[in-house]
Amino acid sequence: MTPELFKYLLVGGYALLVYGLSIIGMRRTDSVQGFSIGNKDMSPVVVGITLAASIASTATFVINPGFVYQHGLSAYLHFGVAGSLGITAAFLVLTRGFLRLGETHKALTIPQWIFYRYNHRGFSLFFAFINLLSVTFVVLILVGCSLLVTGLFPVDQKTALVGVLLFVFSYVLMGGTYAHAYTNTLQGIMMLLVTVLLFVLGVKYFEGDFLGSLARVSADYASAFNEDSSLYFDFFSVFVSGFVVTFALMLQPHILTKVLYLRSERDIGWFIGTTVVVGALFTLMLMIGFYARLAGLEIDSQDTVVRDYLLHEFGTSVWGEYLLVFIFVTLLAAGMSTLDGILVSLSAMVVTDIVKPFAREGGSDGLALSRWVLVGVGVIGLALAWNPPPLIGLFAQKGVYGLAAASLVPVLFGVLVRRHIPLWVVLGAAAIGLVLHLLFNLALGVENPAISATYGILASLAFGLMGLLVTRPISAYGVRPESDLTP
Repeated sequence: MTPELFKYLLVGGYALLVYGLSIIGMRRTDSVQGFSIGNKDMSPVVVGITLAASIASTATFVINPGFVYQHGLSAYLHFGVAGSLGITAAFLVLTRGFLRLGETHKALTIPQWIFYRYNHRGFSLFFAFINLLSVTFVVLILVGCSLLVTGLFPVDQKTALVGVLLFVFSYVLMGGTYAHAYTNTLQGIMMLLVTVLLFVLGVKYFEGDFLGSLARVSADYASAFNEDSSLYFDFFSVFVSGFVVTFALMLQPHILTKVLYLRSERDIGWFIGTTVVVGALFTLMLMIGFYARLAGLEIDSQDTVVRDYLLHEFGTSVWGEYLLVFIFVTLLAAGMSTLDGILVSLSAMVVTDIVKPFAREGGSDGLALSRWVLVGVGVIGLALAWNPPPLIGLFAQKGVYGLAAASLVPVLFGVLVRRHIPLWVVLGAAAIGLVLHLLFNLALGVENPAISATYGILASLAFGLMGLLVTRPISAYGVRPESDLTP
């Protein structure tokens, strides 16, 4: 069997398997709830793998290794260490309380959860609209996947864009959450195999001396704080912003709503454990940035580092061509594993939180409309990805980090604070987080969106804590009542 024939057979087999899983999902999807969060009959291990694959995505597997290639150890510590700690902390702090409140009110989306927690339709609608910023991440994934397809097939990037879009949207349209979860489990296992394989095969470039090999590139490249970098140059930009913004990113609708897939609180331990372990292994993909640099590759476009490294490493031998096909298909799966999650959450959110509150009573449950919304999101994503900006990673971060900055205080306080929280506290905090992020990043020259978002988050948190303090209920005896205590 020639490598060319193997390529088409593998891609065709993968597509058929994904469609088969989607058909299974379609048979189990007969309502908006089933489309959005399933019917609460999935294993916590399956949900954990689904979530880890959604978090990793094209950013970790295709785009972020380019930052490591360009900026060195500081970028790896930012994404791989500080980011992993932020993910772990977020789920340890938020999972139980978010699931408990979501179960009580049968919430399907983050804005609906916000509505039940704060009992204000306008605030919920505000969250629904700012969650549309997730479309910037859709653009990142479409561009990243299209770059991989051009390395796999002799097609131009625009043709690849359309092909990726049609494939992912077709299987998500059928099965919703079940298609997303089942295919993500398959894709997550493939991603684990390829991550370990690429890590092991590339270790040779360190020549037994990790820091020494990086120092041979430059002292700044091997430094935890790269003074030559405009993005990762001190403790705040590397560790603080990496931890804070990743913690907040776990509040994205396609991530935190995975908690609502769980059957009960008894599943939380397995869910968090699976997510953390699998997610930590996925960060080894960032090493490709080091490998490409140490291999001496001169790559003009940071976004193509992974593609160019793989072609260099495996494209010159027959066995390498076979392996290259499997790796490219797996990296495509990494992108699709996040893209389908975003699509499901965005379509469910638009129907549940924007359309249905203003629709007449007694209408359909919105399943058909959820699918039409998917089509609309696809058209918008394709339009934005058609002529993508340089450094697509920074473009996506501007949008999703703004969403993170606005979400942290309302969700965090909603989970941890039992008493009534006045609307002005959380609304003001959300507005401060979003506006300051955009102000610092777009107007005041803060190039790293993680830094501008962290400034916004810290200011938002300070405002929220001050609001809690001044609205703190006092009993007749001058002490806090029991209902004011956090869990």
